[in-house]
Amino acid sequence: GAKRVRGVDDTWPEPGSQFHHEVGVGPLTIKDSSTLVSMDPPRQVVLEVRAWPAGKARVTITMTPRAGGGTEVLMEEVPTGGPARTIDSWPLRRVTMLRNMESLKRLRRIADGPGS
Repeated sequence: GAKRVRGVDDTWPEPGSQFHHEVGVGPLTIKDSSTLVSMDPPRQVVLEVRAWPAGKARVTITMTPRAGGGTEVLMEEVPTGGPARTIDSWPLRRVTMLRNMESLKRLRRIADGPGS
């Protein structure tokens, strides 16, 4: 869901390492970072994502090979702290789902490569 990645720790992808990003809409942005909690290549990545003052969440990205080729990618996001956890509601989940769908579309464009 990041608009832009500002930097990545030299220790990436070790658990506890971070990437620093900007999130937001239009000119409204928040600069923060996300931490790699765990990784089980090529199956799963778990991140603690932060966007203070909005809050933080645990994001689990699971990759499953598909019969006939390709990979199914599932992104699950659960608020774990700050206002995002306090105001967890159907409308907030819907907005989060739409943002994550856009993130997965961007990932697909990157994975498919140039000209696809």
